[in-house]
Amino acid sequence: MLLTRQLATARLRNPYLFYGVSRHVRTQAVPERDGRPNPPFLDSSPRHFGLATPRELVEYLNEFVVGQENAKKVLSVAVFNHYNRVRANVAFQEVDQSDAEEQVDPVDGVATARLRPLRKRSPRGPPLSLLARQHLPLFEKSNVLVIGPTGSGKTLLAKTLAKVLDVPFSVSDATSFTQAGYVGDDVDMAIQRLLQAANWDPLRASMGIVYIDEIDKIARRASAGTEGSRDVGGEGVQQALLRMMEGSIVTVQAKGGGGSYSEVPPMGMGGDGHSRGQRPSPSAPAPKPEVYHIDTSNVLFIVSGAFVGLDNVIKQRVAKGSIGFTANLNASSKGMSLPFFTPNGKSSQHVLDMVETGDLVKYGFIPEFISRLPTITTLAPLTVPDLRRILTEVKGSLISQYQALFGYSGVEIRFTSASLDEICHKAAERGGGARGLRGIMESLLLDSMYEVPGSDICHVLITEDVVKGTASPGYWYRGDGVAFWEAWANEESNYSRKHSLKS
Repeated sequence: MLLTRQLATARLRNPYLFYGVSRHVRTQAVPERDGRPNPPFLDSSPRHFGLATPRELVEYLNEFVVGQENAKKVLSVAVFNHYNRVRANVAFQEVDQSDAEEQVDPVDGVATARLRPLRKRSPRGPPLSLLARQHLPLFEKSNVLVIGPTGSGKTLLAKTLAKVLDVPFSVSDATSFTQAGYVGDDVDMAIQRLLQAANWDPLRASMGIVYIDEIDKIARRASAGTEGSRDVGGEGVQQALLRMMEGSIVTVQAKGGGGSYSEVPPMGMGGDGHSRGQRPSPSAPAPKPEVYHIDTSNVLFIVSGAFVGLDNVIKQRVAKGSIGFTANLNASSKGMSLPFFTPNGKSSQHVLDMVETGDLVKYGFIPEFISRLPTITTLAPLTVPDLRRILTEVKGSLISQYQALFGYSGVEIRFTSASLDEICHKAAERGGGARGLRGIMESLLLDSMYEVPGSDICHVLITEDVVKGTASPGYWYRGDGVAFWEAWANEESNYSRKHSLKS
């Protein structure tokens, strides 16, 4: 395997090469060898592990993403297992290659023949660890599929994870993927972005994480192959992605890397290269290779999509029509009702939670592609309380963003509690999840953002009537801060009185 040969060659030349790759991927200490200290990457103290537990990852995600507890657990466990998988596979390959290292005399430079019987025995005495004696197999990866409606937090989960991960992390969009030879991006572009995130280090890139959004856009069309049309972005892209997710050698062309391994350019080639026999100046940057070979066997793939219409496929499978006085209508009571029935109770289970591989195949994916995604998690639509938390509580909330935006103009803006509730209700009716909140805020604050800059206005108050469109925002000028706070306090007291009467 290409990665194994690269690891063996690099380890023989420099035993400390993988310090930058696995400095946060340690769990067990390894005893010293021949009186030499352990390389830094073998330091296994918990404080050096980085993202130690999936629970810590979930706690970090809770600061930015509201709800979606199951999806947070699935992604945190997948990332944590990916760290362990990379550490274990690298350690196994290092131990396996240590048995094949040649013993060279430092004086004469003569290597021994190393003819061994069937039973292998380490020439350096005791084995490095229990892992070396057991010869555990390489750990296989478990790619993840995330399904959820638009605005539920799929992309935000990936971007938030990318901030805390110490392995290369790339984000791609499947809408631009086409088959090789057609206008658009090849699937290899995802690996090229991963290589860029790894600072063009093929070894680190071969252990990174690839996130592909809008994966439902490459589903096979029902009319593919008819009327003389060809689905260049459907099944062909799935075939290319499944080979990449399973593990293959991907050749990536280095864009912008004008150098090569050779110091002297070949004859007959002009351009900016050096003349024959002339060495590059010491201050010139080291040339990058034009072609990289990335092994995706240890690359974790996380794909997500909205899958519009998948709920109808699930309902057709789950809903079973029947007639008669003793007919079983459990489907209607669980939110799986037929068009003629309206359930009185609230749905206790989201439709997408019951997704199966057969539903995805009927949606337009080939079975071979779905089998490469053993872990499937779903995201539920955001409720009004969830939208309220997104608006005010999470880090980087919309309210804090607009308050900081007005603050750059020296203006203080405040929202009453009733106005926040009305904004969330309008966003829930409009749809679009968290993205619908920003659209409502932009239209709500358009007049204020137009009138306030360059004026003497120092305070802006948004009330419930302003959100409903029956009143204009309240403006207070310099020196009217007391009146502004009194108006806001009166609105809050009225809001508290109404809620106390309802309860």
